[in-house]
Amino acid sequence: MKLLAGNSNRALAEAVADYLDTPLTRATVRRFADNEVFVTIDENVRGEDVFVLQSTSYPANDHLMELLICCDALTRASARRITAVMPYFGYARQDRKMGGRTPISAKLVANLIERAGCDRVLTIDLHAGQIQGFFDIPTDNLVAYPVLARDIREHYPQADELMIVSPDVGGVVRARALADRLNADLAIVDKRRPRAGESEVMNIIGEVSGRRCILFDDIVDSAGTLVNAAKALADRGATSVSAYVTHGVLSEPAAQRITDSVLAEVVITDSIDGARAVHSCGKVRQVSVAPLIGEAIRRIANEESVSKLFD
Repeated sequence: MKLLAGNSNRALAEAVADYLDTPLTRATVRRFADNEVFVTIDENVRGEDVFVLQSTSYPANDHLMELLICCDALTRASARRITAVMPYFGYARQDRKMGGRTPISAKLVANLIERAGCDRVLTIDLHAGQIQGFFDIPTDNLVAYPVLARDIREHYPQADELMIVSPDVGGVVRARALADRLNADLAIVDKRRPRAGESEVMNIIGEVSGRRCILFDDIVDSAGTLVNAAKALADRGATSVSAYVTHGVLSEPAAQRITDSVLAEVVITDSIDGARAVHSCGKVRQVSVAPLIGEAIRRIANEESVSKLFD
């Protein structure tokens, strides 16, 4: 087994390598003067089972090209099997036609990954589960809620006060899975999105007065949805509002919005390198999914069940 890391999240790749007690494969990923990506694999990978760790986060196009070129280099170096380990799958929010003459970019990215030579994909909390069907190769969509549930138990020991809240109707299944794991109640924020990047809370489904509410979502980008939902929950009598999110995209002005909001804290995983956001915003905290990814890689390499990780 070989582990190859791109430049998107080196810290996570090193943590996964430590978990597996396997050094990262020596490789050079650099840019030419015109910003073209160039990759050299600096050790023999012929006949190896290679896992390429690369989130396609900001800058999404650069990191996607790094992943594709790494896979092409490995294919031409006669690797036996190539697995794209994408803790965060960029373009996942473009999973369907939103109107006339618009693309389905998630499907395009899936095609590119396959054509680059990947034999398998491993990711965490796809924005839309049906994206697994965009691939004609095995695709494992891990879930982060076991990791986040463990952190919630440590920081919120009184489970009877908890209320897990889905920030929109589309995230109800995800939020219910976490609520069931914690034996907590579930509430739903009914919102509408007048245009991309904006949201408006219409109603709260569930009695949140006197409860410690935890918003649970897969992606926080500009944080507008979380901040608006947190304010609505506080206005309905919630004693405190926090948020647990798998992928902390945290585009500007997310950090400032979180700082100025009623949110007590926002907990994200390290699926995206969030060092700058964590340092710039005292309310943002990060937990690691390196053991989850590392165990999934170990199981795939050993031809063991990955679904056991969902239990």
